[in-house]
Amino acid sequence: MDYLQLALQTFNGGNWYGWKKTDSDGNKIPNKDRMQYQHIKIIKDGATMPTEAEVNAKIQELKDAETNAIAKKASGKQKLKDLGLDDDEIQALIGS
Repeated sequence: MDYLQLALQTFNGGNWYGWKKTDSDGNKIPNKDRMQYQHIKIIKDGATMPTEAEVNAKIQELKDAETNAIAKKASGKQKLKDLGLDDDEIQALIGS
């Protein structure tokens, strides 16, 4: 999962950024290296650049939410097992 882009999309109402193709010295940035905080460029009028700390905090928030969702799903499955449902019945109910 590309947490950097997911985090960036939460700022400035969504599609506000792109990626620089050259560095400040005019050197081409290889495609594999472009999607990093230092290569973000603003492409939407009125958008402001979040700080790297803000972006990193949002990335952590997204990761924590995903971890929490996985844990809740596992907990829910266990509770259904504790009620006597087998794996096939649980899968039929929740799809995985």
